[in-house]
Amino acid sequence: MRLSPVVCALLPVAALVGSGGLPARAAGECPTHPGIGAGPAAIPGGVRLTWIDARLSRTARNARRWTWGWSIGLGVSTVGNLAPLAFVAREDRIDWYTGAVTSAVGIVPLLIAPLDVVEDSRALHARLAARAPAPAPAPVGPAGGADLCALVDDAETRLQRDAQDQVDGQRWWLHLGNVLVNFGIGAFLAFGYHHWGTGGFNAVGGSLIGEAIILSQPTSTIDDLRVYRSGALDAVTF
Repeated sequence: MRLSPVVCALLPVAALVGSGGLPARAAGECPTHPGIGAGPAAIPGGVRLTWIDARLSRTARNARRWTWGWSIGLGVSTVGNLAPLAFVAREDRIDWYTGAVTSAVGIVPLLIAPLDVVEDSRALHARLAARAPAPAPAPVGPAGGADLCALVDDAETRLQRDAQDQVDGQRWWLHLGNVLVNFGIGAFLAFGYHHWGTGGFNAVGGSLIGEAIILSQPTSTIDDLRVYRSGALDAVTF
C-alpha cells in the first residue's frame, strides 16, 4: 500500500515521540547509583562527575586541617603535661602523667582512622587524572561511554559513603562515650589518689575538648549529598 506524503512526513516525528525523544536520551546518559534517586539522572555524566570531585576535594582539605590541627594541639598538650614533672612534688606527678597519657591517646584515632572523605577524594581524583580523553566523540550511543558511567557510579558511591561516615561521626553514643571516658579518668584521680580538684578538672575539661573535636569535624558532604540528590547542582558554588 502506498502511503500519502503527509503520513510519510509524520512517521519520523511519531518515532521520535514514541522513543521518548533523542534529547532526553542524551541527557540521561548515565544511570544513578542505587540510593541516589532520579534527581541528577538528566544531568550529563561529566557534569555530575566534576561536581562530586570538586565537593569531595573541598571537604577532604577541611578534614585534613581538622585532623592535623587537633593532632598538633593534643601533641602540644602531651608535652605540656610532661614538661613540669621535674618541678612538681612526687605525689602530684600522677596528675600530669594522666593528662599526658589521655592527650596522647586522643591523637591515635585521629591519625589511624581519618574521615573516609580524605581517601575517597584522593582515589577519585587519581582515577579522573588517569582517565585518557577519548580521541573523538562516539558516533552513536551515550556520550562518554561505559567508562564515564562507571566513574560516575564510583563517584556517587563515594559521595554516599562519605556522607554516612560524617553522620556516624556525630552519633549520640560518641558524645556519651566521650563523657564517660573523661569522667572515668576524673574518678581515677579523685577516688584513687584523692586528687578531687584535678579529677574534676580532667572530667569536665576533657569532656569539653572531646565535644569540641566531635562537633568541629567536617560534615559538608551530608549537605552535598542532599543537594546532589535534588539535582540542583548549581545551588552550591565551589
